[in-house]
Amino acid sequence: EVQLVQSGGGPVQAGGSLNLSCTTSEYVPTSCKAWFRQAPGKEREGVAVIYTGAGNTLYADSVKGRFTISQDKANNILFLYMNNLKPEDSGMYYCAIEAKIRECNTVARTLGTGRTPVDFRYWSQGTQVTVSS
Repeated sequence: EVQLVQSGGGPVQAGGSLNLSCTTSEYVPTSCKAWFRQAPGKEREGVAVIYTGAGNTLYADSVKGRFTISQDKANNILFLYMNNLKPEDSGMYYCAIEAKIRECNTVARTLGTGRTPVDFRYWSQGTQVTVSS
């Protein structure tokens, strides 16, 4: 069974930084990898996506310039570097990976819209990020 093990997150003050990592237990062919978040009472939304092959990255407008998604393909690790965090960034953060390009493109088109109309194949357990003002 493929597992995505996530680490990082926790409490931080506004303006601070946090890093998340996500390690896949075994190699899985993917078209993309992404980070999602879900605030209490809200739907899960995509935050950032990276296309595995070319390394192209896309971000929700709300995090552009503050968050960076990257990957270590050799070790099956996905990263999210979060700077200048704001209280509205608080929520559960999840990483996910997907082989189907259609699903990847749909998530890429809906980043930061407050909804995720498709489901990725593999997900992490999630970690909490809490940004205090």
